[in-house]
Amino acid sequence: MATRIVCNGVQLAVEDSGGGGQTVLFSHGLLYSLRMWDAQVATLRARFRCVAYDHRGQGQSEAPPTGMDMDTLADDVAALIDSLHIAPVHFVGLSMGGFVGMRLAARRPDLVRSLALLDTSAGPEPPGNVPRYRRMEWVARWLGVRPVVGRVLAIMHGESARRDPARAADLGRWREHLLRLDRVAMPRAVEGVLRREAATPLLARIRCPTLVLVGEEDTATVPARAEEIAEGIAGARLVRIPRAGHMSPIDAPEAVTAELRAFLEAQPYFFP
Repeated sequence: MATRIVCNGVQLAVEDSGGGGQTVLFSHGLLYSLRMWDAQVATLRARFRCVAYDHRGQGQSEAPPTGMDMDTLADDVAALIDSLHIAPVHFVGLSMGGFVGMRLAARRPDLVRSLALLDTSAGPEPPGNVPRYRRMEWVARWLGVRPVVGRVLAIMHGESARRDPARAADLGRWREHLLRLDRVAMPRAVEGVLRREAATPLLARIRCPTLVLVGEEDTATVPARAEEIAEGIAGARLVRIPRAGHMSPIDAPEAVTAELRAFLEAQPYFFP
């Protein structure tokens, strides 16, 4: 069950496994929620304290009228880390969560022990995507998500996962989640992503161990964007996940969990 914690002036929904190990902090992608990390938390909580949260305006977190930009979201999670007294954390962020993670690791290195960036980009939104996403945003706001939910799922999940009967139940649950999105809060979150500034200048400032994961079928942030991140962060390692799209932890949960676990367990243990 998520609890709400006031961070940077907004109530964030947080799930904390507890425990005495190092903390892994999970940051979700646009339109989804902390639930996207359930498979990873189920495995990693045996050794790590796992904390997952919903961004402001998404999931079960408070939806204020402002503050959906990536800098404010990074301030939110810095406040969350301070509130829980869990610094430094292993930060795991996907897409929007990755935008936040790069800013946090570059600007607050004291808060980040290691960084895992999944299906994300250091650049701004490609200009060709913006009109298409804004049309979908407009339809969802005024007509509801149902007319565009199929297109959203096709962007978020790879073809292999969408055709795999073993993934049908999970993708069905996420389809229902998308259909319940708040028509007012959702466009604000989308605009925060579409208007984001590039994080490319920040990459050279990231010094912590970094893993970059990308689904081979990701069409939202294509593998070339992951390559650019890995090239920009000293010592970063790039891993491609077969048969996975943009939401690789949902499309290929076992493969993503295995890569995260190996990366996290390779980090030096810290005794507070």
